[in-house]
Amino acid sequence: MQSEARQEGIGPRVAGLKSYGLLYGSSATMQALYAQIERVATTDATALIVGESGTGKELVARTIHTLGTRRDAPFVAVNCGAIPEALIEAELFGHEKGSFTGAVQERAGHFETARGGTLFLDEITEMAPVHQVRLLRALETGEFFRVGSSEPIRSNVRVIAATNRDPMVAVGESSLREDLMYRLAVFPLRVPPLREREQDRELLAQHFLAELNAEEGTHKTFGRRTLETLRSWSWPGNVRELKNAVYRAFILAEKTVEIAHPQLATRVRKPVAQGDAMNVWIGTPLADAQKQIILGTLKYCGGDKRLAARTLGVSLKTLYNRLGTYGGEDADGSEEEN
Repeated sequence: MQSEARQEGIGPRVAGLKSYGLLYGSSATMQALYAQIERVATTDATALIVGESGTGKELVARTIHTLGTRRDAPFVAVNCGAIPEALIEAELFGHEKGSFTGAVQERAGHFETARGGTLFLDEITEMAPVHQVRLLRALETGEFFRVGSSEPIRSNVRVIAATNRDPMVAVGESSLREDLMYRLAVFPLRVPPLREREQDRELLAQHFLAELNAEEGTHKTFGRRTLETLRSWSWPGNVRELKNAVYRAFILAEKTVEIAHPQLATRVRKPVAQGDAMNVWIGTPLADAQKQIILGTLKYCGGDKRLAARTLGVSLKTLYNRLGTYGGEDADGSEEEN
């Protein structure tokens, strides 16, 4: 499928680890992603990259850019969540001198600085809906206006967006306009989390270690316990978490790199509610897990304590007693079962 040139990648080679552009991974899920990138890279289609934090969404965008026809033009990455709402329009489209307080001179926006190349809009769901409308108009018409100007400027960029949220959920929560989602997702791409890439965990760790050895002129290796950890841990922080874990262990190691079970600060990691489900971290104290499950069930039941008690399989009195220990909850038992 991919040409040899596109499989070269960067950095020291690790046996068994395949690369594609700036991406590494030999698992079936990554091979499927490479095939999709191969299809879309040489087009000008907008793309929406969806994936959990730490999976490498920007690397996917950069790979699309470097393998496409715009590779010799700029790649401009913008984190939509890091720009104040009052400045996002000026950042994207530029502004004229005096168009607002602090605009002491005219300034080109990202649509202009990325001219001929690729504009990567990360965390697109963090952009306010009013600015999503203006972005949609620029994509639809192929032109935009600097803030304070009535002169249209032709757009010549390829837009790739990314989010760590389910786009349809974001649409339902009104944090992403449905029309913008469909305009961006002409070609949707899903980056698999590391827990779906079991084959890649050890290979990626070896790759990161090889890079560090090359940089530092060392010959450190992983110990047996670390290899077991790499296979057993789910890596909720994905590739970023794995890379950072290898780096920390490398710094501490003399010759043998040992990664302890990386359930960092599990006592401050709360269960995470996701709709009608809840993720509970391994190692969460039982009392903390029980509290979050009870409060989550009560919220899911719309505050109906009787329904929550039946759902949890406990008496109403037991539920009141538990809520009383958490504080801030009704605990007088006035609705106790007869």
